[in-house]
Amino acid sequence: MSKRGNVFLYHWISDHLSDDPITDHVLLVIEMAVDAKRAAEAQGIPGQEIDEEIGTIYEFIMQGLR
Repeated sequence: MSKRGNVFLYHWISDHLSDDPITDHVLLVIEMAVDAKRAAEAQGIPGQEIDEEIGTIYEFIMQGLR
């Protein structure tokens, strides 16, 4: 992941992860990954640029929830 992709993703997740209890981890990860990728692309950061280093946004978010 590029430095800008990494910084974007860390900030985006911290800004969008709710403090509420998680009832459905799978649904949360899917929704967050789709939203994060769209937001990154809207800021000129291709999803592929993020995926290169971390595998996928899905895996990255799942690891963050542990």
